Amino acid sequence: MKKPVTLQQAIVYFGDPDRAFEYAKWMRWPDDKVTCPRCDSDSNSFVSTRKLWFCKGCKKQFTVKVGTIFEDSPIGLDKWMTAVWMICNCKNGISSYELHRSIGVTQKSAWFMLHRIREAMKSDASHKFGFGGPVEADEVYIGPNPAKMHKSRKAQVQARDGLKGGYVGKTAVHGMLDRELRQVRAKVMPNVKRETLQNAILNNVTPFARVYTDEAMQYDGLSRQFVHKVINHSHEYVNGNVHTQGIENFWSLLKRGLRGTYVAVEPFHLDRYLSEQVFRFNNRATKDNPLTDEDRFALAMIQTVGRRLTYTQLTWQGAD
Repeated sequence: MKKPVTLQQAIVYFGDPDRAFEYAKWMRWPDDKVTCPRCDSDSNSFVSTRKLWFCKGCKKQFTVKVGTIFEDSPIGLDKWMTAVWMICNCKNGISSYELHRSIGVTQKSAWFMLHRIREAMKSDASHKFGFGGPVEADEVYIGPNPAKMHKSRKAQVQARDGLKGGYVGKTAVHGMLDRELRQVRAKVMPNVKRETLQNAILNNVTPFARVYTDEAMQYDGLSRQFVHKVINHSHEYVNGNVHTQGIENFWSLLKRGLRGTYVAVEPFHLDRYLSEQVFRFNNRATKDNPLTDEDRFALAMIQTVGRRLTYTQLTWQGAD
């Protein structure tokens, strides 16, 4: 069969366990040289009846799942691949309840699967923005509407976080958009103080690049390191090429998914939801780069190697 192009074709394609296994093997070892994920030895023997290899170097068995987000999962690759396809190509995301109904796993398993896939969707942040075009920077608050919170709950959250007014119960997120690369980066921030936001820009943008922000006082002083231009939103939203409309477009996509699909996201999980939206945004189809659904799926599958998220790690973060 040809490689799948649509979700329906993907379900049929990966519904065959042998085909799903061969696809996963090809994605992990495209040169057909299977190496042990524990000792990197290429001396092994394949046990076809169990679809695993026996490493002659470390004398241990391994499967195509070992060393990936799928490790120790009893769920078959056919369901895993369908889940990866859906979350990569559903513009507003996919809830754990929808996934559990679609592929026939429990809601708890679906929720765990989605978080493991989000772990694989984290983008590479080793290179800096701003070598070509300008960089837009902005911050946003994600969380419930304080006006709709119960009085006792609002008082409890306000006492815990020390925030007042419309910021009660919200989490600060900072993002940057490189217009030349057409890529965005976003991260949960502990606060929106000047030092915090400016350090985030210094760590992700090359010196003397053009940086466009709004009139927030936290960005005062950026002109010492960058060509800093400010757009005053109390008077205008666009002044020639100076604006932050690109990053604000990303915020609108993020909020649409969080409010419409996921409804309530705890702050200690928000970074992975950001990774999911950033992945889809950075790998969206454009005139210059017409990526397909299969391209996004293949990229996510490649990134599953070397990443791991256990259930203890996932749930313990909320207990800190």
